[in-house]
Amino acid sequence: MKYLIAGLGNIGAEYELTRHNVGFLVLDRLADAYQETFDQGRHAFYSEIKYKGRTLILIKPTTYMNLSGKAVKYWLTERKVPKENLLVVTDDIALPYGKLRMRKKGSAGGHNGLKNIEQLIGGQDFPRLRFGVGDDFGRGRQVDYVLSKFSRQEIEDLVLNMDRTIEAILAFCTIGIDRAMNQFN
Repeated sequence: MKYLIAGLGNIGAEYELTRHNVGFLVLDRLADAYQETFDQGRHAFYSEIKYKGRTLILIKPTTYMNLSGKAVKYWLTERKVPKENLLVVTDDIALPYGKLRMRKKGSAGGHNGLKNIEQLIGGQDFPRLRFGVGDDFGRGRQVDYVLSKFSRQEIEDLVLNMDRTIEAILAFCTIGIDRAMNQFN
């Protein structure tokens, strides 16, 4: 079985350790755990790992966050992955820092990367795993907040939170979304 795991973020050194790039950070850590690296592919950096008889195709779109759908649609089609085997990993300001929320489908909730994926793959019925980055910003400062670096305290907890996110990804691919949601939400 094949799974497409899309970690959302922005390319470029200025975005590396920002809250908006948590999807990239999680996939980097997952690939590292399996001694894999990312190669440049069409619309995304990609890597592939094998886990319990499954193939996990990891992508980090190079289209920038707001055009993530272009990469997701291409890789779903190119690798013939069914939409229910797609998992989008992204940041979420509506969740407290480090909290995870996995859903089978849902609204974009104002997240432009998710909106673009919905537009290009046709609907909201695809699994997503949201990583809470908190909401410690003033009125109208949302963009500055998600594009800012993690705080010192957040960095201290980041590895543990990323490892829990990776566990959720692997559970999604092995025990299915319903059991994974029960375990990690």
